[in-house]
Amino acid sequence: MEKSKQCIDTLVQLRKELHKHPEVSGKEIQTAQRIISFLEKHTPDELITGIGTTGVVAIYNGKKAGKTVLFRCELDALPIEETNTFEHRSISNGVSHKCGHDGHMAILCGLAAELHANKLESGTVLLLFQPAEEDGSGAQKVFSDAQFSTLHPDYVFALHNLPGFPMHQIVVKNETFTCAVNSIIIKLKGKTAHAGEPEKGINPTLAIAAIINQFNATIQSDNTKENFCLITPIYTKIGKKAYGVSAGAGEIHFTVRSDSNLQMKKIEVALENTAQSIAKAYQLQCKIQWTQSFQANENDKTAVAFIKKVAKMNGFEAFEKEKPFTWGEDFGLFTQHYPGAMFGLGSGINTAALHNPDYDFPDEIIATGVAIFHQISKQITNAH
Repeated sequence: MEKSKQCIDTLVQLRKELHKHPEVSGKEIQTAQRIISFLEKHTPDELITGIGTTGVVAIYNGKKAGKTVLFRCELDALPIEETNTFEHRSISNGVSHKCGHDGHMAILCGLAAELHANKLESGTVLLLFQPAEEDGSGAQKVFSDAQFSTLHPDYVFALHNLPGFPMHQIVVKNETFTCAVNSIIIKLKGKTAHAGEPEKGINPTLAIAAIINQFNATIQSDNTKENFCLITPIYTKIGKKAYGVSAGAGEIHFTVRSDSNLQMKKIEVALENTAQSIAKAYQLQCKIQWTQSFQANENDKTAVAFIKKVAKMNGFEAFEKEKPFTWGEDFGLFTQHYPGAMFGLGSGINTAALHNPDYDFPDEIIATGVAIFHQISKQITNAH
């Protein structure tokens, strides 16, 4: 990338504008419009809007046919109140960019600027600005959109900034990069009774306690071993604040994590069977629902090799991680369908953690992300 101060300043200004005006999953209307306005100044060969609801795809074609590579970033912010006081702090109450998606968008816009200034010799680059990553629905919405069916990438790539890792470090891993994540909602229905005569009702409290204990026994939290399984209680509700009434209904929610999609399917079946069995033992009706599902990111070895090669070419340290990250990322749906990889971009040892109210994306790594993405695109589209 032409690392002129003017070009970087433009991307930083864009990043701060996006940060100041965040929108949650599925509501990224103004965010998408800001991206479209930027892209229209860096004319792609084709611009697809409204993909997967609010998503955007910019298509840059080379001078001749060749491989097609897709780069993806996220449009959405989080329902978190920002505590920072800098000038570009969020102006939306209870909503802020606390996962760095503002920075990821700036990086992809930087790649657009580079592809506009230096037309590809061959092949095609697709820049996908995806909606609704945070609730796990965005990737599937894009896949389900007929507009996406016309695109046929040979490789797919995404990055995620990583607080706690040295700034500019490139973090890679073959095979599972981020875990499969799914969330279970268990609703139990019994029968209310007078609190002085609880035996005349069916109270779900002991069943919920039994479910917690049984799920806890399923946990295998060491992700260096086989059958990794992390189950975290998220929310519970029993009855109402009516002290004369023994509760007749309740629910409990858990988030479940595994290091493979196959293992996740096995865990889901086991947990459903456990919940149903306990509910039956306590004479309760049981309804189970799964929500906010994220496929594991299964990195392709060839794609990872491209990342490592490009990092070395640009003088950036490549760190190979031994264990997958336990957080979920719906880019995993892309790596289930196409060869590709997600990698990490170090955002500083002392940078606030992701999803923390004081987090802010470090602008210093925008140029790094653009350089890595641009070199990957050239390596693949110029390959014969």
